[in-house]
Amino acid sequence: MQKGFLKLQLLFVGLLLTATIGAKVKLDRVEPAFWWAGMEDANLQVLVYGENISELKPMIDYPGVTLERSIQVKSPNYLFLYLKLDKNVKPGSFDLNFTKKGKIVLNYSYQLFEREEGSAQREGYNTSDVMYLITPDRFANGDPTNDNMPGMTEQVNRQDPNGRHGGDIAGIIQNLDYIGDMGYTALWLNPVIENNMISTSYHGYAMTDLYKIDARYGTNEDYLKLSKEAKKNGIKLIMDMILNHCGSEHWWINDLPTNDWLNYQDGWKPTTHMRETIQDPYASEYDKRRHADGWFVESMPDLNQRNELLADYLIYNSIWWVEYAQLDGIRMDTYPYPDKHFMAEWTRRVMMEYPNFNIVGEEWSVNPTIVAYWQKGKQNADGYTSWMPGVFDFPLQKALVDALNEDDSQWGKGLVKLYNTLANDFVYADPTQLVTFPDNHDMSRFYTQINEDFELFKMGMAYIAVTRGIPQIYYGTEILMTNPGTDSHGVIRSDYPGGWAGDAANAFTGEGLTSEQKEAQAFMKTLLNWRKVTPVIHNGQLKHFGPAFASGVYTLFRYDDEKVVMLVMNKNKDEKAVDLTAFKAEVIGDATSATDVLTGEKVSLEGESIQVGGKSFLLLEIDK
Repeated sequence: MQKGFLKLQLLFVGLLLTATIGAKVKLDRVEPAFWWAGMEDANLQVLVYGENISELKPMIDYPGVTLERSIQVKSPNYLFLYLKLDKNVKPGSFDLNFTKKGKIVLNYSYQLFEREEGSAQREGYNTSDVMYLITPDRFANGDPTNDNMPGMTEQVNRQDPNGRHGGDIAGIIQNLDYIGDMGYTALWLNPVIENNMISTSYHGYAMTDLYKIDARYGTNEDYLKLSKEAKKNGIKLIMDMILNHCGSEHWWINDLPTNDWLNYQDGWKPTTHMRETIQDPYASEYDKRRHADGWFVESMPDLNQRNELLADYLIYNSIWWVEYAQLDGIRMDTYPYPDKHFMAEWTRRVMMEYPNFNIVGEEWSVNPTIVAYWQKGKQNADGYTSWMPGVFDFPLQKALVDALNEDDSQWGKGLVKLYNTLANDFVYADPTQLVTFPDNHDMSRFYTQINEDFELFKMGMAYIAVTRGIPQIYYGTEILMTNPGTDSHGVIRSDYPGGWAGDAANAFTGEGLTSEQKEAQAFMKTLLNWRKVTPVIHNGQLKHFGPAFASGVYTLFRYDDEKVVMLVMNKNKDEKAVDLTAFKAEVIGDATSATDVLTGEKVSLEGESIQVGGKSFLLLEIDK
């Protein structure tokens, strides 16, 4: 890390300003507070905020840095500066001077840091990874001293399911060994950016300062430490970002820069959530606007990304976090809700800086054609070009739950749902980049969705581990966390046992867990650690054989030139003899034996069929 970096990242304006004028003109914020030399984009927008700052004229005198534009807006308390940075500009500091009648009255020392070696070519998460999704407030309280912080409105109340419980970055750092040992290789946290809202701030999706980690989680330094410590454990860090909206307590809300900073700025209107209007060839402009410009709730003002100043602000903010926190990926919230042309440009700009990076967007639709629209490389009928590498596979999530719950003796029900959904992969530009998952923070726990059936749980987890894509597992799935009788988000996002002193059970050590929870945890650990070292799952071809009507059996293969992985799912109560003839002809070939992934036992393939236990699955490795 460059010299002085850690000291500067939290000091920001407060310790870097020198004021020589009274309170009539002052400087409160400079965002981003620092930048880096050698970025691909030679341009940089700097937001400057302070009382009557627009009365002053900014000046810069530093080799390789040119102040190209200084933009005043409706509010006199903003200036938007556009800088040009030469490719050969040297790291260092320069004075950002603010003058009045030729006299310097304010000064800010702006820092250009040297980038970390290989920063531009960083490799994002990929198909070899398994994401672990954590709601930080609910995972582990590693530092109780930050539970209640000065200036933060909502205080800790662990008895309130919708309140803050005290989980933090320190708690995650302290349990990185557990996360790594379980076989997770990427960490996606629900947003950790400041959410200084009056209530329900724990979820993180109503941000109030885009350049600051919420003090109840820690500091910007703590977040950077998490990134570094995670990498030491072979774990990548993915940041959850939101470009569609902010929190109603965001610092700029009471002094908006322009008349069009927000959508429906004169009076909020709720979104219709009719995301299909984006692709609908018959959609009215009225319906399009009400979806894209409407607010989720009154406490989440909808941002107008068609405002070029705001658009640039959001883009540079995202790039700042990638560079500063050494991120390996971004999860983009509510991808189809902001202006779609802005989203294309945002993604293009981020990927231009980091061509090997990865981003996944949330489009919560179970219609594959709607989801596929947003992926890079998709040839859309309306000519829209996306740059987003991956999307969440909501269609497959629903298909998995239906496949496990439904009666296979009914036409079109049961395991055939998995076959039919994968058969739609032709609509995606690259189905391998889809993020697959059994559940997430916005829906009932997987174990609840499948009616707490342990055998179906194991079958479903095996499928997620083997099928194409990049798996994501929600914290607590490995110990069968549930939300029986309610779909309350506060209950779905319950505390991870052992994350707080005095917890009756401790999932990190196994103490106090039920025998079934321990078995599930051990099963997941074996499965995910096997996946981590099995390249055929990461990059191999996929072939599956459609379930015969009412058979209750589905078989899927991953294969390459060296190895075959075979997954057979049997939902029948009784053991089933599965015919190998077609498998041998197309995939297995002359192989005579296989290894059971979970037990290590040898399994013969010499006969015409293979036995699969009732309501169970068989996961085999076959060497060619």
